[in-house]
Amino acid sequence: MMDRSKAPEAETSPARTGQSPPGRPETHHARDIKPGFLVKLLLMMLVNAFLVFGIMSAVSAQAWGVLAGTVAILVVVNWVYFSRRAIPAKYLVPGLIFLLVFQVFVMAYTAYVAFTNYGTSHSITRDQAIERIQEYNERQMPDSPTYQLTVLERDGEISFGIVDGGVAKVGSADEPLAPVEGATVTGEGAGARIDSVEGFRALGFADLLGLPEDVTKIRVPWSDDSADGSLRTTNGTIGLRNVSALTYDAAAGTMTNVETGVVYTEGDRGSFVAPDGTELLPGWRVNVGFENFARMVTDGKLAEPFAKTMAWTFVFGFLSVLTTFAAGLLLAVTFNNMRMRSRAWYRAMLILPYAFPGFLSALIWAGMLNTSFGYINQELLGGADIAWLGDPVLAKVSILAVNLWLGFPYMFLISTGALQAIPSDIYEAATIDGAGPFRSFRSLTLPLLLVAVTPLLIASFAFNFNNFSLIYMLTSGGPKFVGNEYNLGSTDILISMVYKIAVEAGGTKDYGLASAMSIVIFVIVGLVSYIGFRKTRQLEEIN
Repeated sequence: MMDRSKAPEAETSPARTGQSPPGRPETHHARDIKPGFLVKLLLMMLVNAFLVFGIMSAVSAQAWGVLAGTVAILVVVNWVYFSRRAIPAKYLVPGLIFLLVFQVFVMAYTAYVAFTNYGTSHSITRDQAIERIQEYNERQMPDSPTYQLTVLERDGEISFGIVDGGVAKVGSADEPLAPVEGATVTGEGAGARIDSVEGFRALGFADLLGLPEDVTKIRVPWSDDSADGSLRTTNGTIGLRNVSALTYDAAAGTMTNVETGVVYTEGDRGSFVAPDGTELLPGWRVNVGFENFARMVTDGKLAEPFAKTMAWTFVFGFLSVLTTFAAGLLLAVTFNNMRMRSRAWYRAMLILPYAFPGFLSALIWAGMLNTSFGYINQELLGGADIAWLGDPVLAKVSILAVNLWLGFPYMFLISTGALQAIPSDIYEAATIDGAGPFRSFRSLTLPLLLVAVTPLLIASFAFNFNNFSLIYMLTSGGPKFVGNEYNLGSTDILISMVYKIAVEAGGTKDYGLASAMSIVIFVIVGLVSYIGFRKTRQLEEIN
C-alpha cells in the first residue's frame, strides 16, 4: 500500500513545481519575457539603427562634431533604457535630446556661422575650392588628342570608356578613369574603340537620346589629381581631354592662368585674388571675426536699410501688442458685464479671426487691399485709387490694421479669463468708498489684470518681433528700397530681412551675415523679455 504521509511531499517536489532543485541555477523560460520588454526592444532596435546610420553619415561627411554628439547620444540612450537604475532618466532623456538637437545645436551652429564668411560663394573647404576652380576653368588644349568614346551604363550610372595608349579605361563622374578588365577593343591606334565591357551596357545613339541626363555635361576626372583635367564629349562618340587653364602652386599658394599669365594669390578672405582685385570663385569658409556684425552699421549698402528695418521692427512689435491688447481688453470688459445678453454668442463670433489660419488671412487681406482690383478700393471706397500696399506709410498702417484683426481675439481671450479671476468683492468695496467705473478700472482692474497677462504680452511682443508670415504674405517687405541689392523694402522686419539675405538675395546668398542678424534678434528679444519679467515681479507685489 502507498504511504499517504509522503503524498504532499511528492506534490511539492521541484519536478512538479517547475523550480530548480537546490544547488542548481534558476532558469528563465520564454514565457517569462513580458510583451512590454519586446516592444521596448523593438523600439530600441529602430533607434539604434537610426543612430548608427547617423554615425556612418557623419563619418562619410567628416563631420566630427556631429559624430561625437551622435555617439554620445547612442551610448546614453542604451545605458538609460537598459538599466534598472535610471528610471527617472527614461522620462527626461527624450526631451533633453530634442532640446540639444533642435535648440542648443541650432543656436550654437548659427553662432558659429555668424563669425564666418559662409555663403553661396564660400560654402566649401579650401581643398574643395581649389578642385572646383580648376574644374570650372578647364579648356581643350590645341594639341590635345581625341579618343573614340563609348558611353556605358551600369546600375543607372553613366560611364565613359576610351582606349588610351592601348589600355582600355573606364570612368564616371564620381570615379576617375582607370584600366578595366573584360573589355573588347576593336581598331588600333587613335581609332581604337571599346565595343563592350563586362558588367556594363554599351549605349548606342538611340540610347543616348533617351537618357535623363545630357552626356555633353558629364565630366569624368582623368585621374585623382584635378590638375590632370577631365574627359568630356560634345556628341557622345568623340572624347576630348580638357585641362585647366589655371595651375596651382601649393608652395607659393597661388593660381596662375597659363593663357594670360595672371597670378591669383591666396588671400585671408577665403579666395584667390588677382592684383586688380578680381577673385576666383568659388572661395572657401574662413573665420572673419566680428566683421558680419560690423557690416550692419558700417556697410554703406546695408547700414541705412538695417537701421530703418530695426526701427520699424520695434515700432511694429510694440504697436502690435498695444493695439491688440487695447482692443481685446476693451471687448473683454464690455462682454464681462453681467447685464449684456447673448454674451456667449458674441464671444464665439469674436474669436473667429483667431481660429482662421493667419497666413491665409494675410493673403486675403492682400487681395482686398489691392490698389486696382481690391474690394476695399473698388467697393467700399467707390473705385478710389489708394495704394494701401504701395506707399511706405500706408503699407505700415495696413500691416498694423491687419495684425489688429488677427491679434485682438487672442488678447480678448486672455483678458476675459483674467477678468473672471478677479474677485467681485473688491469692486463692491471700491464702490462703497466712492470710486467710479473709470477709477476702479485704473486702480483695480488694470493692475490686477497686468499681473496675470504681462508674461503673455512679453510673449506676444516676441512673436510679433518675428512675425515673418504676416509681412511676407501681405507685402513681401515692400515697397522696395531703390537700388538695394538685397531686395529689402520699407515694411521688412529683421526676420524677413534675414530671410532675404539668406535665401532671396539677388546675388550671392550671405549666410554669415544672416546668422549675425539672427544673433542680434535673439539678443534683443532676450533683453526685452528680461526687462519685462523684471517689471512683472514688481507687479506681483500687488495683493
